[in-house]
Amino acid sequence: MAAGEDDNMNETIISVKSLVKTYKMGDVEVHALRGVNLDIMKEDFVAIMGKSGSGKSTFMNILGCLDIPTRGESLLDGVDVSSLSKDQLANLRNRKIGFVFQSFNLLSRTSALENVELPLMYNKKITSREMHERSLNALEAVGLADRAHHFPNQLSGGEQQRVAIARSLVNDPVVILADEPTGNLDTRTSIDVMGIFQKLNQKGITIVIVTHETDIAAFTKRNITFGDGKIIRAVVVDKPRNATEELANMPLTAEEDEL
Repeated sequence: MAAGEDDNMNETIISVKSLVKTYKMGDVEVHALRGVNLDIMKEDFVAIMGKSGSGKSTFMNILGCLDIPTRGESLLDGVDVSSLSKDQLANLRNRKIGFVFQSFNLLSRTSALENVELPLMYNKKITSREMHERSLNALEAVGLADRAHHFPNQLSGGEQQRVAIARSLVNDPVVILADEPTGNLDTRTSIDVMGIFQKLNQKGITIVIVTHETDIAAFTKRNITFGDGKIIRAVVVDKPRNATEELANMPLTAEEDEL
């Protein structure tokens, strides 16, 4: 491994220290996070797990600059998000974070290419030509360049999620945050999507996913489990599942066999 690559892997992208989040519900205080500490390095691939109410969603909202902590620090690429205004948070989100959602969140009357272009529309410095080129490159990175002008209803669920992943890439973010990205997909398509994430991670992109599925978490490098607002388990995945190998060994479906 080259020295530069080793330096990259030692670069902290996300660092949270003594993170506390408390919500007021009438006269009742809800302690969503109770002193969380975690570092996520460049080129890491992390699964955040935990039951409903464990604090994982609140944690991801803070990582994604959608919320700020009550106390403690949350640093994204060296910037403390707890000190930022709503406008500053929005700007940081658009520049530093790519989001992927369970429900894809694609505009139905907009082509795949135009859906991918959406985050770039907030960048006044980018030309239409550059926007088009970057979006095509992002679609190519997820294997969908030939579907650029198709609309969401002309794409399978897996292809729609690939478009969503391409959209998350287009701003060259420091981290991709994916919330249950395989939740609406069948087993084969889920493995295919995890294969896309693994390939992107191998290219140096830091990825954090929320999942309740242990078999999906097995494709990542680290599993962090939340319980009662705290991290109750943090493990390195000894031998992550290899999506490319598993897909190659899976039997074809009836539809694929006919092709």
